[in-house]
Amino acid sequence: MLLRRPRPADPMGCGSATRTHPNTCSILGVVSIEYREEPCKVALNLVKGMPFRWSLNPYMGCAHRCTFCYVRAFEARADRPSDDRYGRSIRVKVNVADILRRELARRSWKREVVALGSATDPYQPAEGRYRLTRACLSALAEARTPVHLITRGPMIVRDVDVLSEASRRAEVSVTFSIPTLDHDIWRKTEPGTAPPRQRLRAVKTLVDAGIKAGVGMAPILPGLSDRPELLDEVVRAARDAGATGIWANLLYLRPGTREHFLSNLARDWPELVAHYQALYGGRAYLSKAAGDPLRHSVARLREKHGIADRRAIRLEPPHDVEPLQLQMLDAAAISATSAASDAATVAKGNDLANVPPVSRRSPI
Repeated sequence: MLLRRPRPADPMGCGSATRTHPNTCSILGVVSIEYREEPCKVALNLVKGMPFRWSLNPYMGCAHRCTFCYVRAFEARADRPSDDRYGRSIRVKVNVADILRRELARRSWKREVVALGSATDPYQPAEGRYRLTRACLSALAEARTPVHLITRGPMIVRDVDVLSEASRRAEVSVTFSIPTLDHDIWRKTEPGTAPPRQRLRAVKTLVDAGIKAGVGMAPILPGLSDRPELLDEVVRAARDAGATGIWANLLYLRPGTREHFLSNLARDWPELVAHYQALYGGRAYLSKAAGDPLRHSVARLREKHGIADRRAIRLEPPHDVEPLQLQMLDAAAISATSAASDAATVAKGNDLANVPPVSRRSPI
């Protein structure tokens, strides 16, 4: 049975509007975020040098504003703001699902894996109103196209029905980025995101529904989230949530990301600045000697805690579609209050569903 198509956010596919919304999900106070409703001409982007060939990003920019976000490096190279201004102006590609359907209908389309959310979080607050990610998932399902989705947003549980249907038509997997469960590190480095334990509950919801959902511990921050007990805590919690896999990656500091991350590090952990400067020098990557022990530690913890695919329900694509084995994507190439207080914070800041409609400008 085909999925019913959601009503497009912009029925005309050519309207443009701007709204400013106060996002309260921030330890730094209320942050005003501008949402620019703009049409796009292309949905799928051809990617080189990655474990996937196609990426899809319904939004440009990300309100999560993680201090370590690798996308800041690309913004800097494109001569766009990569400092605190990044994440405060989000482009909403209002017609992206319609463009995607058009591209997937081409005879040349080979049903290759699509990475959804490699340069933005597809379940950031804007998705609560615009539902573009949901619409794109429906389009991918209709076209029997395999998809790997990367997110920090527990809002994904809203779309369990679409993901389940997509899983019956092609290979579908989800990676939740959960680098640490430490409350202080999370609040200071991922100011606009939902609490990590909410993400773990979302992992369980997806796995219980038969959807492949794993955990990406990325990025691990030297001197902060790399402590053995913190690594063990994440792997153990991922196992308890039923994660179908877990992997780890370390912090990358390319220009654009480096300046922003180090300035925030100086604000929150000034004693670590010299350590990072010595550890990275002028490089974007940790040396092999420094990075391999951490990766090996996570591998040992994975074996210790027995991370495996333990889905009670297994949704398999039909036999007439060649199965594609998706690998967990590299987030680096691609990213104490009560639980009740955390939930209230996210409820306010991570859903724009109740924002009133906006007025339209002339088509661009």
